[in-house]
Amino acid sequence: MDYEEQLDRAMQDKSDVAGDESRFEVPEPNVRKEGNVTVYENFQDTLDRLGREQDHVLKFIQNELGTSAQIDESGRARLTGEFRQRRVEAVLDEYVDTYVTCPECGLPDTNLEVEGDSERLHCEACGARSAV
Repeated sequence: MDYEEQLDRAMQDKSDVAGDESRFEVPEPNVRKEGNVTVYENFQDTLDRLGREQDHVLKFIQNELGTSAQIDESGRARLTGEFRQRRVEAVLDEYVDTYVTCPECGLPDTNLEVEGDSERLHCEACGARSAV
């Protein structure tokens, strides 16, 4: 067989890693103002959907919004300052793009691994490993 025939055969035999991306939807952040604090009501639901550690997601949100935050006894994030839902949603989308979605295949089937001082994204769907 020549190269082109082998390539055609390999493409026919390969498993299909392209999935239905609609199966992965991050809940829209439900935020409300409470004094000088913005309360992210469904923060725990977001964590459950992302499959990431609370501290990692919260630290990213704090850095992107330039604020401090804490988790209350109900699992809600309390962000110091006033932030609109669209702003929090944009930060969340950026987190998903950086730390959840595989840059190779675009699927959310990833794990965040720490190797030394660096973080790597390991995709369970396609096997790719990439630095984040």
